[in-house]
Amino acid sequence: MPKFHYIALDQNGQETAGVIEASNEAEGIAQLRRNQLYPTQVVEEGKGDTAAIKRRVRSTGGGAKGKASANNKPSAQAKVSGKILMIFTRQLATLIDSGLPLLRGLTVLGRQEPNPIMKRCITTLADSVQSGSTFSESLQQFPKIYNKLYVNMVKAGELGGVLELVLNRLAEYQEKAQKLKNKVVAAMVYPLIVMFIAVAIMIFLMTVIVPKFEKIFEDMLGSKDKLPDLTKFVIGFSRGVQDNIIPLIVGTVGSIVLWRIMAATKGGRIFIDSMKLKLPVFGDVQRKTAISRFTRTLGTLVTSGVPILQALNITRETAGNVIISNAITKVHDAVKEGESMIAPLEGSKVFPPMVISMVDVGEETGQLPEMLLKVADVYEDEVDNAVSAMTSMLEPLMIVILAVVVGTIVMALFMPLIQIIQGISEKS
Repeated sequence: MPKFHYIALDQNGQETAGVIEASNEAEGIAQLRRNQLYPTQVVEEGKGDTAAIKRRVRSTGGGAKGKASANNKPSAQAKVSGKILMIFTRQLATLIDSGLPLLRGLTVLGRQEPNPIMKRCITTLADSVQSGSTFSESLQQFPKIYNKLYVNMVKAGELGGVLELVLNRLAEYQEKAQKLKNKVVAAMVYPLIVMFIAVAIMIFLMTVIVPKFEKIFEDMLGSKDKLPDLTKFVIGFSRGVQDNIIPLIVGTVGSIVLWRIMAATKGGRIFIDSMKLKLPVFGDVQRKTAISRFTRTLGTLVTSGVPILQALNITRETAGNVIISNAITKVHDAVKEGESMIAPLEGSKVFPPMVISMVDVGEETGQLPEMLLKVADVYEDEVDNAVSAMTSMLEPLMIVILAVVVGTIVMALFMPLIQIIQGISEKS
């Protein structure tokens, strides 16, 4: 019977190697799995590179996996993008749902993770779990990657013995949150880009083109009094920009710094977040996004087994808007006193009647988590529609504004040229 050299992981995630006898590779793999081993490489003797397996075993000290050195452990302040975390959560949920032990799943993901920070993070998590810590305790080492929502949901899943279910919910939550964020960012970026281009074109025309035409007009007409009023206005504006270019730059930078300082204060943050919700076009999108985030987060937490008061605290921290956070604080205080969520939600003047009605029905029927998730689905669709409508409206509006600005400047520069051409024609 042929012999097969193998490398496999045991239930603790330790790497081991050896030789088994089997009629074929499939039977060898089945034999290893019956012995609670998860093969990563199986090679028949004489047909594959068995020498490489033996070298691998010697390099790892006879088959032990080997722990990550302290130098490779990422700091507690390490960060990764939401997309990388979303992919990790979905992959881990899939592996555990397929029956793989947590440690084995972390080991597999650590080996294939392309991002160096996340790779070291996963390796550290695997070492921590192997040393006896729970998964939720291990996650707390990296608060900048795994927030309180993530850690508490995992903890609830561990206590309830449904970690794979909770990870799937986390993955779905992150996917929907990322999708919503991408839509809102795309809607905000477009007008900012167009506005930046319009300002850049205007500054170029005012500081480079208009002064050259001004000199031409002085040489050919002799007197500025002969210029059309529109041309005088554009030239005057151009001189104002040139004479005050440094104060304008300082003022712009100062405004940005002042805005940031204001946003760092409690009162300033309240004012800014309140204005965000009241903006003519963007305010509606901001409000619907905040409501969707609130209902999705709270519904996901409660569905996963997190106590309602703890879930409200976590939701408050992830609201992303101080006005919404203050409303959630009042809801938390009401629930803590055994009261309904409806009164504080109505008093906040932030949540629409439809949301309040569905929360009321959810409380009365005992299906609050389901109702919250339904509200989140509805408002995610509303955000999608609002973003599409806003983009459709802003595209022609910004193009028209850009065309009017550039067209006005061009018209102001060509009107004197037409006068000059007409004067030359009359003389001839």
